[in-house]
Amino acid sequence: MAEKIKAYAAKAKGEKLSAFEFDPGPLGKDEVEIAVEYCGVCHSDVSMLENEWGMTTYPFVPGHEVVGKIVAAGELVQKRSVGQRVGLGWFTRCCMSCPECIGGDQNLCIDPTKKEQTIIGRHGGFANKVRAQWIWTQPLPEKLDYKKAGPLFCGGITVFNPIVQNNIHPTDKVGVIGIGGLGHMALGFLNKWGFEVTAFTSSDSKRDEAIKLGAHKVVNTHDKAALSKIAGSFDFILSTVSVNLEWQEYIAALAPKGRIVTVGIFNDPIQLQAFSLISGQKSFGGSPLGSPRTVEKMIDFCDRHSISPVTESFPMSKVNEAIEHLKSGKARYRIVLTNDLG
Repeated sequence: MAEKIKAYAAKAKGEKLSAFEFDPGPLGKDEVEIAVEYCGVCHSDVSMLENEWGMTTYPFVPGHEVVGKIVAAGELVQKRSVGQRVGLGWFTRCCMSCPECIGGDQNLCIDPTKKEQTIIGRHGGFANKVRAQWIWTQPLPEKLDYKKAGPLFCGGITVFNPIVQNNIHPTDKVGVIGIGGLGHMALGFLNKWGFEVTAFTSSDSKRDEAIKLGAHKVVNTHDKAALSKIAGSFDFILSTVSVNLEWQEYIAALAPKGRIVTVGIFNDPIQLQAFSLISGQKSFGGSPLGSPRTVEKMIDFCDRHSISPVTESFPMSKVNEAIEHLKSGKARYRIVLTNDLG
């Protein structure tokens, strides 16, 4: 019998997280076991905790922005070794045999019987240990600030992937809607990539901070005159907010062949005027988290340009306080738990 894993779990919907232990069973042949050092707290953890998406199973252990050291490896594990410090994000397994996996888009794996997500139907990283198929773990370079690195593996790759997938160029003009947990990382990536970056925010109080984070310009989304002045300007706009917007205003802000991509999750239908898309050959789409190779590129990019999220830290034993801080909207900008479970 494997040593029990210590964790924090909600026993039922609406309950606070409390101490919990479980037997993980035998380590899979292609799996590694990670001793958790740090784990980010993401809005997706809160959504799952409250079963907003209708797929939470209890007891529920959140946590999918893990940084830690490998302490065990199965016999089929490649390119990972005990003692190596790695990061782990939303995905923990894929089939490695469907067309998407073979083509390098493992994040789009279509085999529901083999695709696993870190906190769906299994226990996540608010624990002293967590397991994953080795390909979904990413070695961390020594120069990277691993105490802050956890949020890169969900929030970071969420905004990095559409930059890669949409093949935008450093000469392009780009915009970011929302200066929060996702948006502040997008500003940093885009700035270092060489784009002219505009931050869209509903609050003038964030103007100076947006500039500090990487924006060259800031537009208040409540200022209709300012929005009309930028019509036809942008090659690419990334929305990081989890609310429906007046999308036609942003469609109007696009240059011909411009694209809007949303990574924010909301349930309301999106309404667009077809003519405004057709006449300028514009497009609107979404983007998921990235493949292991894209995660690797992101980590290399962060290492090269000294990019890390802006974080606040809580001990894991204060996890409920950390979650309430996130839900209050006061977090600046990501929360990271330090493991004190032993």
